[in-house]
Amino acid sequence: MVARREWTHAWWTKASVTTEMVTSLAVVEELERGEFAAREDCLTLTAALPVLAIEPPILEIVEAYIRHRVMPADPAGDALHLAIASYHRCDFLVTWNCKHLANANKFGHIRRVNGLLDLFTPALVTPLQLLGGNDDDDEG
Repeated sequence: MVARREWTHAWWTKASVTTEMVTSLAVVEELERGEFAAREDCLTLTAALPVLAIEPPILEIVEAYIRHRVMPADPAGDALHLAIASYHRCDFLVTWNCKHLANANKFGHIRRVNGLLDLFTPALVTPLQLLGGNDDDDEG
């Protein structure tokens, strides 16, 4: 966890200067519910970011992801994060969720379903990947 925090901080410092970063209400609510050491720091960082709206079509996309078994059946979880990023055509969805999102084994399925839905597919990556590191063996 310490290494992830350091990699995230290094990526954030670099990306915040060169990249248009956004968040969503889903991310903010997840951070607010969380119980972890850096919770307040994360909330402070995301507070300065533009918040992407959760438009009505996004909820339909979430249902399609669950129906096609792209994401777990939690409409407020990973499916919502992916639907927001896809709908708003974000270039990247940056996450440490390597089980359901930043998972190379799932990317083809995500891309196929997004194609059926006529949606853009963001790159699903970790901060370490954007720093040029390799975390393919990470299951967290």
